[in-house]
Amino acid sequence: MAGLTLGALGVVYGDIGTSPLYALKEVFHGGHVATTPDNILGVLSLLFWTMTVIVSIKYVLLILRADNNGEGGLIAMLALATNAVNDKPTLRRSLMMVGLFGTAIFFGDAVITPAMTVLGAVEGIDVYEPQLHDAILPLTLIVMTGLFAVQRFGTSGIGKAFGPVMLAWFLVLAALGVPHIIDNPHVLVAVNPLYALHFCLEYRWVAFVALGAVVLVVTGGEALYADLGHFGKKPIRIAWYGVVMPALVLNYFGQGAMLLDNPEGVKNPFFLLAPDWAEIPLFLLATAAAIVASQALITAAFSVTKQAIQLGILPRLRILHTSVRDTGQIYVPFVNWSLYVLVIVAVVFFGSSSKLAGAYGVAVTIDMTITTVMTFFVIRFGWKYPLALCVAATGIFFLIDVTFLASNLLKIAAGGWFPLLIGIGMFTLMLTWKQGRRQLSAKLREDAIELTAFLEAVFINPPTRVAGTAVFLSAEKGSTPNALLHNLKHNKVLHEQNIFVTVKHHEVPWIGFDKRCEVEPLGNHCWQVALHFGFKNEPDVPEALELLKKHGVQLEEMETSYFLSRDIVIPTIGSGMALWREKLFASMHRNAAAAADFLHLPTNRIVELGSKVEI
Repeated sequence: MAGLTLGALGVVYGDIGTSPLYALKEVFHGGHVATTPDNILGVLSLLFWTMTVIVSIKYVLLILRADNNGEGGLIAMLALATNAVNDKPTLRRSLMMVGLFGTAIFFGDAVITPAMTVLGAVEGIDVYEPQLHDAILPLTLIVMTGLFAVQRFGTSGIGKAFGPVMLAWFLVLAALGVPHIIDNPHVLVAVNPLYALHFCLEYRWVAFVALGAVVLVVTGGEALYADLGHFGKKPIRIAWYGVVMPALVLNYFGQGAMLLDNPEGVKNPFFLLAPDWAEIPLFLLATAAAIVASQALITAAFSVTKQAIQLGILPRLRILHTSVRDTGQIYVPFVNWSLYVLVIVAVVFFGSSSKLAGAYGVAVTIDMTITTVMTFFVIRFGWKYPLALCVAATGIFFLIDVTFLASNLLKIAAGGWFPLLIGIGMFTLMLTWKQGRRQLSAKLREDAIELTAFLEAVFINPPTRVAGTAVFLSAEKGSTPNALLHNLKHNKVLHEQNIFVTVKHHEVPWIGFDKRCEVEPLGNHCWQVALHFGFKNEPDVPEALELLKKHGVQLEEMETSYFLSRDIVIPTIGSGMALWREKLFASMHRNAAAAADFLHLPTNRIVELGSKVEI
């Protein structure tokens, strides 16, 4: 438990743990909120209760209960919610669209978070050595380049240091805040929610605008739920209540106490907490913590991409495994370098954490709102709780999320458009791929020949049988694979054993080996096989086919050939998607990673036969 809790500190809380670098500063930034004692106490109270309600109550107590076979995250929640309303097709489609948009907007967050946290840490130079201001951007770009360059080596080695680094970080956060609280204990009255209420009522519009910066204190809340499968509920809860929240509260209140004595410190209250002798060590530790926070988002982007591919909402991409023991440790080159380019664009274009704060928050609040909506459908239709209880449990959080979202939408012109643009782009790709695959499947079904009827016709006058086993991969169970038709047409032979395999990915995280394989004998040493995988399972077809031995089907590894059909998509004007989307789908289909790699087929025993399909 201690090891898991330490691991959770490093992976789960990197993002929310680095928010003291910029959160309080951004609330007062731009002169919207004057640094008067009443305002400082009101803002502190608002920060404290935002963290308490959204993270401590909503995520840690409620959302963590909505696990999908032990897994969390928006894709797991989407699967739970859509399965709960299976009998309501229209509602299911609507939820699928909302969930897809939430997943797409996550990639906007995955760009903004590394840029914001690393830039916020490196800006400590400006506090200590103002003459080095011009070095901030180059140094940030160097750190970013190094971070993305080491991804291909895997995170297992670096990951071991994450927990200790973040534990040291949280201890330092608390240590920085305590002396200032002791010097000015009056700051503790901000725990009273009446200070937050008074601030909101007195400065209605200004307070509403300030919520766009207040939300920065909870920007890592989604990571709590997304990393549920890695650590489990208990370590995440122990880490939050035992280490993270106390450290964050002490640091924020320490910053507030310092501002009560020195309002000029609002230019960068975090770094000004430290005594002179601690400046360099704090700068180095803050940079290390920012790298950990960025790494957690990059790793999450790889995981979300893999899950999205297996659910059929993104095309296959080249996925490399960086650990022989942990299948969850993956590296997706295309995603890594796409994120790198976008992060560099964000850093150079915005230039400072204050300007990036305008872009930060929009993506997070959209995902927070979508998670709350999905939770309602899970507890109402999946868990069958009474309607009144479901509305009470999620309604208050929905109102809070929508309020924060509305405040952040005011920042669209100031930079909020950037993650939205990334999210809309990803949503377009996901929707195009999903609808394109549906069109392609419909066209293939339209032209398909029923497998059992075809085999009956073939065995009336059978072709020459050759030794070995042929495994034919087919997208549709029960239809004759194009690869079989081409093999008979050109080679005029049939193997001694023929296995027709359909790989099915399901909206659950894990499917065990006891439910992996369905076998249906077709006679004449032919079998129809369905292989079932969850979106967290590794789709290893040869490994799964080993399970056929208990059904009396013997496969000799060196005598087994895998036949695949590679369809070339031809866009045409007509029904279906707009022509530009059909062309986009055709391009994505053409450039998708080979199915053989994705299904772990042995490269020296693959036969690929192509055909053209008009959509």
